[in-house]
Amino acid sequence: MVKALFFDIDGTLVSFTTHKIPQTTVDAIAQAKKNGVKIYISTGRPISLITNLGQIEHLIDGYITTNGAYCFVDDESGRHTICCNDIPTEDIQMMLNAASQWDRPVIFVGQQDIAIYNYKEIVDDVFHKGLGVTNLDYDKPIEDVLVQPILQMTPFISEEQEALIMANLKDCTSGRWCLDFTDITCKAADKGKGLLAMAEHEGFNIADTMAFGDGGNDISIIKQAGIGVAMGNAGDEVKKNADFTTTSVDEDGIMNALIKYGVIS
Repeated sequence: MVKALFFDIDGTLVSFTTHKIPQTTVDAIAQAKKNGVKIYISTGRPISLITNLGQIEHLIDGYITTNGAYCFVDDESGRHTICCNDIPTEDIQMMLNAASQWDRPVIFVGQQDIAIYNYKEIVDDVFHKGLGVTNLDYDKPIEDVLVQPILQMTPFISEEQEALIMANLKDCTSGRWCLDFTDITCKAADKGKGLLAMAEHEGFNIADTMAFGDGGNDISIIKQAGIGVAMGNAGDEVKKNADFTTTSVDEDGIMNALIKYGVIS
Protein backbone atom coordinates (compact mmCIF):
# COMPACT_ATOMS: atom_id res chain seq x y z
CA MET A 1 0.00 0.00 0.00
CA VAL A 2 1.43 3.40 -0.99
CA LYS A 3 1.86 5.63 2.05
CA ALA A 4 4.12 8.39 0.67
CA LEU A 5 4.36 10.12 -2.70
CA PHE A 6 7.45 11.98 -3.95
CA PHE A 7 7.17 14.47 -6.82
CA ASP A 8 9.76 16.21 -8.92
CA ILE A 9 8.66 19.75 -9.87
CA ASP A 10 9.67 20.83 -13.38
CA GLY A 11 8.22 18.59 -16.07
CA THR A 12 6.51 16.38 -13.48
CA LEU A 13 4.25 18.51 -11.30
CA VAL A 14 4.64 21.73 -13.27
CA SER A 15 4.13 21.98 -17.02
CA PHE A 16 6.96 23.41 -19.09
CA THR A 17 4.26 24.94 -21.28
CA THR A 18 2.03 26.69 -18.74
CA HIS A 19 4.44 26.89 -15.75
CA LYS A 20 1.53 25.71 -13.61
CA ILE A 21 0.36 22.45 -12.04
CA PRO A 22 -2.48 20.96 -14.12
CA GLN A 23 -5.78 20.97 -12.22
CA THR A 24 -6.10 17.19 -12.60
CA THR A 25 -2.80 16.85 -10.74
CA VAL A 26 -3.90 19.22 -7.98
CA ASP A 27 -7.15 17.28 -7.53
CA ALA A 28 -5.38 13.90 -7.58
CA ILE A 29 -2.84 14.95 -4.94
CA ALA A 30 -5.61 16.43 -2.77
CA GLN A 31 -7.51 13.13 -2.96
CA ALA A 32 -4.38 11.13 -2.09
CA LYS A 33 -3.78 13.40 0.91
CA LYS A 34 -7.40 12.92 2.00
CA ASN A 35 -6.80 9.16 1.77
CA GLY A 36 -3.99 9.47 4.33
CA VAL A 37 -1.03 9.45 1.93
CA LYS A 38 1.85 11.80 2.72
CA ILE A 39 3.06 14.21 0.05
CA TYR A 40 6.72 15.15 -0.53
CA ILE A 41 8.60 17.25 -3.05
CA SER A 42 11.82 15.99 -4.64
CA THR A 43 13.51 18.70 -6.68
CA GLY A 44 16.80 20.04 -7.95
CA ARG A 45 15.62 23.53 -7.02
CA PRO A 46 16.91 25.16 -3.84
CA ILE A 47 14.27 26.39 -1.39
CA SER A 48 14.35 30.01 -2.53
CA LEU A 49 13.59 29.02 -6.13
CA ILE A 50 10.59 26.83 -5.26
CA THR A 51 8.06 29.45 -6.28
CA ASN A 52 5.53 27.51 -8.34
CA LEU A 53 3.81 25.18 -5.84
CA GLY A 54 1.22 27.56 -4.43
CA GLN A 55 -1.62 25.34 -5.69
CA ILE A 56 -0.56 22.43 -3.47
CA GLU A 57 1.70 24.03 -0.85
CA HIS A 58 -0.80 23.35 1.95
CA LEU A 59 -0.70 19.61 1.14
CA ILE A 60 3.10 19.12 1.33
CA ASP A 61 4.62 17.24 4.28
CA GLY A 62 8.31 17.61 3.46
CA TYR A 63 10.94 18.54 0.89
CA ILE A 64 13.97 16.97 -0.77
CA THR A 65 15.69 20.02 -2.29
CA THR A 66 18.87 20.70 -4.25
CA ASN A 67 18.81 17.08 -5.44
CA GLY A 68 18.93 15.70 -1.91
CA ALA A 69 21.61 18.01 -0.50
CA TYR A 70 19.09 19.65 1.85
CA CYS A 71 16.02 17.79 3.11
CA PHE A 72 13.54 18.98 5.73
CA VAL A 73 10.01 18.77 7.09
CA ASP A 74 7.91 21.57 8.53
CA ASP A 75 5.36 21.16 11.32
CA GLU A 76 3.73 23.22 14.05
CA SER A 77 7.00 23.42 15.99
CA GLY A 78 9.02 24.72 13.03
CA ARG A 79 11.44 23.38 10.43
CA HIS A 80 13.35 20.16 11.07
CA THR A 81 16.48 19.50 9.00
CA ILE A 82 16.83 15.85 8.01
CA CYS A 83 20.08 16.09 6.07
CA CYS A 84 22.42 18.76 4.76
CA ASN A 85 25.44 17.81 2.62
CA ASP A 86 27.79 20.46 1.25
CA ILE A 87 30.40 20.25 -1.51
CA PRO A 88 34.13 20.08 -0.57
CA THR A 89 36.07 23.34 -1.02
CA GLU A 90 38.55 21.83 -3.48
CA ASP A 91 35.72 20.74 -5.78
CA ILE A 92 34.23 24.23 -5.68
CA GLN A 93 37.56 25.72 -6.71
CA MET A 94 37.94 23.19 -9.50
CA MET A 95 34.54 24.20 -10.86
CA LEU A 96 35.44 27.89 -10.69
CA ASN A 97 38.63 27.19 -12.65
CA ALA A 98 36.77 25.17 -15.29
CA ALA A 99 34.08 27.84 -15.67
CA SER A 100 36.76 30.46 -16.24
CA GLN A 101 38.62 28.28 -18.73
CA TRP A 102 35.46 27.45 -20.71
CA ASP A 103 33.88 30.89 -20.17
CA ARG A 104 30.66 29.33 -18.89
CA PRO A 105 28.28 30.51 -16.14
CA VAL A 106 27.69 28.56 -12.93
CA ILE A 107 24.95 29.00 -10.33
CA PHE A 108 26.28 28.39 -6.81
CA VAL A 109 23.68 27.49 -4.21
CA GLY A 110 24.81 28.34 -0.69
CA GLN A 111 23.07 27.36 2.52
CA GLN A 112 21.48 30.83 2.68
CA ASP A 113 21.97 32.52 -0.70
CA ILE A 114 22.42 31.93 -4.43
CA ALA A 115 24.83 33.69 -6.79
CA ILE A 116 25.90 33.37 -10.41
CA TYR A 117 29.54 33.18 -11.41
CA ASN A 118 30.40 34.50 -14.89
CA TYR A 119 26.82 35.43 -15.82
CA LYS A 120 25.68 34.83 -19.39
CA GLU A 121 22.30 35.47 -21.01
CA ILE A 122 21.60 31.74 -21.20
CA VAL A 123 20.95 31.75 -17.44
CA ASP A 124 18.03 34.14 -17.90
CA ASP A 125 16.85 32.33 -21.02
CA VAL A 126 16.63 29.00 -19.20
CA PHE A 127 15.60 29.96 -15.66
CA HIS A 128 13.42 33.01 -16.25
CA LYS A 129 11.99 32.46 -19.72
CA GLY A 130 12.09 28.67 -19.73
CA LEU A 131 11.34 27.68 -16.13
CA GLY A 132 9.46 30.76 -14.96
CA VAL A 133 11.91 31.60 -12.15
CA THR A 134 11.55 35.32 -11.44
CA ASN A 135 13.45 35.76 -8.18
CA LEU A 136 17.01 34.79 -9.12
CA ASP A 137 19.27 37.70 -8.13
CA TYR A 138 21.73 38.16 -11.00
CA ASP A 139 23.63 40.85 -9.06
CA LYS A 140 24.33 38.91 -5.87
CA PRO A 141 28.13 39.00 -5.28
CA ILE A 142 29.60 35.53 -5.71
CA GLU A 143 31.98 36.26 -2.81
CA ASP A 144 29.02 36.48 -0.41
CA VAL A 145 27.91 32.98 -1.31
CA LEU A 146 31.26 31.18 -1.55
CA VAL A 147 31.87 31.78 2.18
CA GLN A 148 28.76 29.68 2.90
CA PRO A 149 28.50 25.89 2.70
CA ILE A 150 27.77 25.19 -0.99
CA LEU A 151 24.97 22.68 -1.51
CA GLN A 152 24.83 22.67 -5.30
CA MET A 153 26.69 23.91 -8.37
CA THR A 154 24.78 24.32 -11.64
CA PRO A 155 27.20 24.85 -14.53
CA PHE A 156 25.87 25.64 -18.01
CA ILE A 157 28.12 23.19 -19.81
CA SER A 158 27.81 20.52 -22.47
CA GLU A 159 27.65 16.80 -21.73
CA GLU A 160 31.24 16.49 -22.98
CA GLN A 161 32.42 19.20 -20.59
CA GLU A 162 30.40 17.56 -17.81
CA ALA A 163 32.27 14.29 -18.37
CA LEU A 164 35.61 16.11 -18.21
CA ILE A 165 34.90 17.98 -14.97
CA MET A 166 33.20 15.05 -13.22
CA ALA A 167 36.28 12.88 -13.79
CA ASN A 168 38.06 15.24 -11.39
CA LEU A 169 35.28 15.97 -8.88
CA LYS A 170 35.78 12.75 -6.93
CA ASP A 171 33.44 13.73 -4.07
CA CYS A 172 30.55 14.91 -6.27
CA THR A 173 27.73 13.49 -8.34
CA SER A 174 25.97 15.04 -11.34
CA GLY A 175 22.31 14.94 -12.38
CA ARG A 176 21.34 16.46 -15.72
CA TRP A 177 17.67 17.22 -16.34
CA CYS A 178 18.15 19.97 -18.91
CA LEU A 179 20.28 20.01 -22.07
CA ASP A 180 21.74 23.39 -21.11
CA PHE A 181 23.08 22.60 -17.63
CA THR A 182 23.63 19.95 -14.99
CA ASP A 183 23.21 19.98 -11.20
CA ILE A 184 26.27 18.91 -9.19
CA THR A 185 26.03 17.98 -5.52
CA CYS A 186 28.11 16.22 -2.90
CA LYS A 187 28.33 12.48 -3.56
CA ALA A 188 26.45 11.91 -0.31
CA ALA A 189 23.45 13.69 -1.84
CA ASP A 190 21.03 12.63 -4.54
CA LYS A 191 17.26 12.30 -4.61
CA GLY A 192 17.41 8.57 -3.86
CA LYS A 193 19.48 9.17 -0.73
CA GLY A 194 17.07 11.95 0.20
CA LEU A 195 14.22 9.44 -0.01
CA LEU A 196 16.08 7.06 2.33
CA ALA A 197 16.70 9.85 4.84
CA MET A 198 13.09 11.01 4.68
CA ALA A 199 11.73 7.49 5.11
CA GLU A 200 13.91 6.89 8.16
CA HIS A 201 12.88 10.21 9.72
CA GLU A 202 9.19 9.84 8.95
CA GLY A 203 9.00 6.14 9.83
CA PHE A 204 7.66 4.55 6.66
CA ASN A 205 8.93 1.62 4.64
CA ILE A 206 10.65 2.26 1.30
CA ALA A 207 8.41 -0.38 -0.22
CA ASP A 208 5.42 1.85 0.52
CA THR A 209 6.77 4.84 -1.43
CA MET A 210 6.05 6.03 -4.95
CA ALA A 211 8.23 8.55 -6.80
CA PHE A 212 7.59 10.53 -9.99
CA GLY A 213 10.13 12.19 -12.28
CA ASP A 214 11.10 13.11 -15.82
CA GLY A 215 14.81 14.04 -15.77
CA GLY A 216 18.18 12.40 -15.28
CA ASN A 217 18.38 13.67 -11.71
CA ASP A 218 15.19 11.69 -10.93
CA ILE A 219 16.67 8.29 -11.78
CA SER A 220 18.11 7.71 -8.29
CA ILE A 221 14.77 8.22 -6.54
CA ILE A 222 12.79 6.36 -9.21
CA LYS A 223 15.08 3.35 -8.66
CA GLN A 224 15.01 3.69 -4.86
CA ALA A 225 11.24 4.04 -4.39
CA GLY A 226 8.89 1.11 -4.00
CA ILE A 227 7.26 2.22 -7.25
CA GLY A 228 9.16 4.47 -9.65
CA VAL A 229 7.11 6.34 -12.25
CA ALA A 230 8.49 8.12 -15.31
CA MET A 231 6.42 10.85 -16.91
CA GLY A 232 5.48 10.40 -20.56
CA ASN A 233 7.66 13.42 -21.36
CA ALA A 234 10.68 11.84 -19.62
CA GLY A 235 13.89 10.86 -21.40
CA ASP A 236 14.50 7.27 -22.48
CA GLU A 237 17.02 6.59 -19.69
CA VAL A 238 14.48 7.67 -17.06
CA LYS A 239 11.79 5.46 -18.57
CA LYS A 240 14.20 2.52 -18.70
CA ASN A 241 14.74 2.74 -14.93
CA ALA A 242 11.06 3.17 -14.01
CA ASP A 243 8.54 0.54 -13.00
CA PHE A 244 5.88 2.34 -15.01
CA THR A 245 5.70 5.13 -17.59
CA THR A 246 2.59 7.27 -17.33
CA THR A 247 1.35 9.95 -19.71
CA SER A 248 2.96 13.39 -19.84
CA VAL A 249 2.57 16.20 -17.31
CA ASP A 250 0.12 17.90 -19.69
CA GLU A 251 -1.87 14.69 -20.27
CA ASP A 252 -2.95 13.89 -16.70
CA GLY A 253 0.16 11.77 -16.05
CA ILE A 254 0.13 11.92 -12.26
CA MET A 255 -3.61 11.32 -11.96
CA ASN A 256 -3.44 8.35 -14.34
CA ALA A 257 -0.60 6.69 -12.41
CA LEU A 258 -2.26 7.22 -9.01
CA ILE A 259 -5.45 5.62 -10.35
CA LYS A 260 -3.52 2.69 -11.87
CA TYR A 261 -1.85 1.88 -8.53
CA GLY A 262 -5.01 2.36 -6.46
CA VAL A 263 -3.80 5.42 -4.56
CA ILE A 264 -6.94 7.25 -5.67
CA SER A 265 -10.07 6.09 -7.44
